[in-house]
Amino acid sequence: MRFDEYRNLDGVALAKLVADGEVTAAELLELAIARAEAVNPALNGLIIPLYDQAREQAAGALSGPLAGVPMLTKDLFQEIGGAPNYQGNKALKRAGHKAPVDSELVRRWKAAGVVLFGRTNTPEFGAKGITEPEAFGATRNPWNTDHTPGGSSGGSAALVAAGVVPFAGANDGGGSIRIPAGCCGLFGLKPGRGRTPWGPNFSEAMHGISMNHVVTRSVRDSALLLDATQGEEVGSLFRIAPPERSYLSELESDPKPLRIAFSTTSPIGTEVDPEAVAAVEDAARLLESLGHKVEQASPKMDMLAMSMDWLSMWFANCAASVDWVREETGCGNDGFELDTLAMAAFGHATSAPDYVRGYQRWQGYSRALAEFHQQYDLWLTPTLALQPARIGASETPAWQQRMLKVILKVGAEKLVMKTGLVEQMVKENLKYVPFTQLANVTGVPAMSVPLHWCESGLPLGVQLVGDHGSEGLLFKLAGQLERARPWFNRMPDL
Repeated sequence: MRFDEYRNLDGVALAKLVADGEVTAAELLELAIARAEAVNPALNGLIIPLYDQAREQAAGALSGPLAGVPMLTKDLFQEIGGAPNYQGNKALKRAGHKAPVDSELVRRWKAAGVVLFGRTNTPEFGAKGITEPEAFGATRNPWNTDHTPGGSSGGSAALVAAGVVPFAGANDGGGSIRIPAGCCGLFGLKPGRGRTPWGPNFSEAMHGISMNHVVTRSVRDSALLLDATQGEEVGSLFRIAPPERSYLSELESDPKPLRIAFSTTSPIGTEVDPEAVAAVEDAARLLESLGHKVEQASPKMDMLAMSMDWLSMWFANCAASVDWVREETGCGNDGFELDTLAMAAFGHATSAPDYVRGYQRWQGYSRALAEFHQQYDLWLTPTLALQPARIGASETPAWQQRMLKVILKVGAEKLVMKTGLVEQMVKENLKYVPFTQLANVTGVPAMSVPLHWCESGLPLGVQLVGDHGSEGLLFKLAGQLERARPWFNRMPDL
C-alpha cells in the first residue's frame, strides 16, 4: 500500500483491508511511522514514540473491529503500562515517570484491535486551549504551521489532520476534544458524563467534567470507537443508561426533523470573529435545507458566572496535580510553568465552602440547559470565537507574568481573587473558546463538525450541544452533515 492510498481511507476501511488479507497490520504501522517521521519535525505532535512495542503488537494476533489500525494516545491520562506518562510537565519528564498499567480506556482500545505506537503532545496538565508546553515545545497546525492546532489534544489533532493516523486519543475537560477538532478540520465528539472510563486510577475526573474519546477524520470512526469504549467499569460512581443501539448503526439513516437553536454571540461578552459568525450562519442554512427547524436562541443563564465556577474546579484540580507531582518527583517550582503555579495557588486559596457552593451552582446551570433542551434538541454555536491563534499569541503577557510572580512570592492569592482581576484574566484567556465549557459543567455530549474553512485557509468548526444521553442523535446528525457537505478528502498540503 502507498501512503496516498492509506491517507484516503478511514480506520473502518483500513480494518476491512486487514481483515480481508489485502494488507497487514505491520504494513499499516510502517506507513504511519514513516508519515510521522516525515511531518513531526514541522508539527511536533508526537513526543513519545513507542515504535518497538507497536511492531511487536502488530506482529502478533489481533482481533476486534479495528484490528490492525495504527493509533496514537494523548500524553494525558490514557496511560500505556510501562510507557512514559508526562502530562506536559517538566518535572515528570525529568523524572522519566512511567505509567504502571494500562488505563481501562487503553485496554478497551487494544481489545478493539488498534496498534498504539506513540503518545502526543499536550499543554501542562491539559490546562490550556493551545498546545505549547515548556516541556516539549509548541505543536503546530498542519493547515498553517504558524498557528496552533488548539488544545489540549493538539498533538493528536495535528497528526490526524496530517494523515499520520485516522484517529487519535483525546480528552475534554473544557473543550479539549472539540477545540483542536475545530482548529484542524476534524470531527470531535465529547461524550456525556460517565460514558467512557477513567479507571483504574480514577472513577471520574473533576466531578465528571472531563471525558475521554478521540479526534477523527470520519464520523463512523468516532462512532465505532465509542461503541468499543463506552460503558461502566469496576468502581463507576454512577451507571449511565447504555445506548439504545450501536452508535455506528445510527449513521445508517438521517435524523427526524430537529429543533435547533443557534447563537453567534460570545456568552462571556467577548469578540466573535466574522468567520465564526459566518460558519454558524452557513451551518444553520445547511441544517434548514436538510429539513430541520433552526432559530436563534440561547440557554438562559449567566455564562460568565458558569465559566468562573468551571474555572474554580480547574484551579483546584491543578493544585492537586501540582501537589501530586511534587510528591512523586521531589521537585520545586522549577518543575512547573508559571501559569500552572498561579492556577494551583488560586486553587489552594479557594476555601472548601466556596468550592462546594460553586459545585452546587452547577446544578442550576444543568437545570437551565435541561429546560432549554425541552424546547430545542440541539444548540449550535461556533466551536471557537476566533480563528486558531498564531503560535505564541496566547502566551501570558509580560506584565501579567510579573504580577503573578509577585502574587506567588507574597502569597496574595486570596486578596487578588476578591479584586475582580482573576475574572478579567479569565475573559482574556477564554476569548478564543467561550462556547465549550457549558457542556462540561452540565455533563452533556457535544461535538465539533468541520463545515467551514476561513479565507485564511484555516478550518473553523461549529459546535452542536445535545441533551443527556444524546450521543446517538449527535452521531446521526453528524452523519447527515458529512454526507451533505463531505470533508474527509479535504486535507492540508503538508
